[in-house]
Amino acid sequence: MAANQEMSPNEIKVARQVEYYFGDHNLPRDKFLKEQMQLDDGWVTLETMLKFNRLKSLTTDPNVIVEALHKSKTGLMEISEDKTKVRRSPSKPLPELNDEYKDFLKHKTVYIKGFPLETSLDDIQEWLNGKGTIDSVHMRRNLQKKFKGSVFICFDTEESAKQFIQRSDIKSFKENEMLILSREDYHAKKAEEKKNFKAEAKAKAKLDQDEQQKIAEHQGMKALDEQKGCLLKFSGELERVSREDFHDLFAGHGNIKWIDFTRGAKEGSILFKVNAKEALEKAKSANGGDLQIHGHKVEWEVVEGDAEMEMLKNIIEAQQESFKSKGKGGRGRSGGRGRGGRRGRGGRDQGRSHFQGKKTKFDSDEEGNDENPSPKKRVLEGANVDAPAAKVAKTENGS
Repeated sequence: MAANQEMSPNEIKVARQVEYYFGDHNLPRDKFLKEQMQLDDGWVTLETMLKFNRLKSLTTDPNVIVEALHKSKTGLMEISEDKTKVRRSPSKPLPELNDEYKDFLKHKTVYIKGFPLETSLDDIQEWLNGKGTIDSVHMRRNLQKKFKGSVFICFDTEESAKQFIQRSDIKSFKENEMLILSREDYHAKKAEEKKNFKAEAKAKAKLDQDEQQKIAEHQGMKALDEQKGCLLKFSGELERVSREDFHDLFAGHGNIKWIDFTRGAKEGSILFKVNAKEALEKAKSANGGDLQIHGHKVEWEVVEGDAEMEMLKNIIEAQQESFKSKGKGGRGRSGGRGRGGRRGRGGRDQGRSHFQGKKTKFDSDEEGNDENPSPKKRVLEGANVDAPAAKVAKTENGS
């Protein structure tokens, strides 16, 4: 290319854009452009190039592209003899995309944040003019493809990037204060923010858990207080006694909420919905002052104090376990201790045989457990999405 020839502002933009397409940052990611290059020994027609939206917005005249590249001093591009095609110079092959090269890119890249969200690529490039030799500008965008106000700028060398960071004329943009970091410092900052976020989230979850525990304990104590004086303990010869007998005995004298008794046991307890002492006195009065079951003497005791609180806690835990069992399709009302209703209390299903079906396992049972979804297609950062429709994803390209 010819050197020392004056370039117009638009020619600078045209040359910069074409060189971006064929540059180290974009070309390895640009599937469409690489496919075009394979058709003709690296050459791509200007007709094809003018289908790229950003270049087309700068000019629709192939001669402008030719003239701009002719005046460019980078030496990256070649123009065919008939001036209808361009290609990346074979003397400047693409670098190998290995870990060493990626590390090299990282050290010559700068992160800048603080641009107004309506800022255009042209605005940024104009602000960067004269501030170093720049390979590419990547405008960072969110999932809705809206500009986030930050960019990654890749310089020609690590030294150029360091010199840029030290400049005094980059601290603001249109009165906005700018945050400027090397890419290495940027990633370190993000890692620290992520670490702090996780620690804060963990601490908040712990506080929430403690608060919920306090609420549960408060509600539990409130429930215990509401049931004080409602607990009656009994003992005696109860081998042939069922929960149904207690319901019959106290029918009309006090509604029963819960019975903690297993058939064959010698003791148990009753939790009433009303005062236990009053229910006991009414039942005794209705039965001549002596409350027996099946002719057997039973000792009755209204539970109070610490013993009452401890027994109430156990009953509440048993109730909760019972409700969980029902919710999981457990034994329901037919078995276990402490059912309060009149149906399905302990002993009703004794002697009955229960059939538990055996699950037949099919091959599809295993297949249905594979929850690994198909990975979503990912647009590569900085990819040339300025190419013709349906070929590559679209983003703005930099210098």
